Amino acid sequence: MTERRTLPVVPTDGPPACAARLVHDFTPALIDVGAHQLCPGCGEPIAMRTVVEAVAELGLTRSSVAVFGIGCYTAFSNNLDMEVVQALHGRAPSVATGVKRTRPDLTVVTVQGDGDMVSEGLQEVLHAAARGERITCIMLNNGVFGETGGHMTATTVLGQRTKNTLDGRDAARHGHPIRLADLLAGMEGAVYVARGSVDTGANVRRTKRMVLRALRAQRYGFSFVEVLTMCPTGWFVETTQAPGYLADHHAEVHRPGVLKDEVEQLDGVPEEGQEWH
Repeated sequence: MTERRTLPVVPTDGPPACAARLVHDFTPALIDVGAHQLCPGCGEPIAMRTVVEAVAELGLTRSSVAVFGIGCYTAFSNNLDMEVVQALHGRAPSVATGVKRTRPDLTVVTVQGDGDMVSEGLQEVLHAAARGERITCIMLNNGVFGETGGHMTATTVLGQRTKNTLDGRDAARHGHPIRLADLLAGMEGAVYVARGSVDTGANVRRTKRMVLRALRAQRYGFSFVEVLTMCPTGWFVETTQAPGYLADHHAEVHRPGVLKDEVEQLDGVPEEGQEWH
């Protein structure tokens, strides 16, 4: 007869009997220091964790190069135990193209924000996809230029307040938001395009599966994952309200899901968990 085990119950009707303590360092192996200086509630550290965990799980640690754009996430560029190249604002796909063509044996990943990729360098990523460059581009989308003050980007949704749209983005004055993943999904050179988010634990897991899939698809062509991230500072909301704000506003316009997946039509793609070299 199997012994039934019960989960421990922590009483919450009074103060704890002992102080909280660190029981384990959960920092991913490829992140040198777990502490960061980004704002409380920022979703970019979670997104970065999904990317580096995917790289490690596929056995790509010593055979990959990350190309960083300019944004709050750039703080991680010197905190990773992997090769990193710094690009000018918006130019990461072009730098990644040069790296990949020089060293086609490497897995090359760009990390950019929506301001960097869509407002500053839209042509770079579109042309990389059109050429079918064998790189993977990751876009962290919070709808604001976080590092440079929190003003509107090309992905900011209608009605969203930013530092220069205090009354909310207006279509007549500012135009409509660009849905980059939707544009890339229609390009023949792109083999995998998806949009995830990090507002809940379940969505973090889904996003990680998207990144794993995108890295595997790189050998056949261009792959892209957009990750919706929280920015309570730029959104003028409380930290605890940021995940709900993301779901109610950004995810209603930039809808998460897999927009294009041609990997099933291709041969030789390793199963999940199998090392990739």
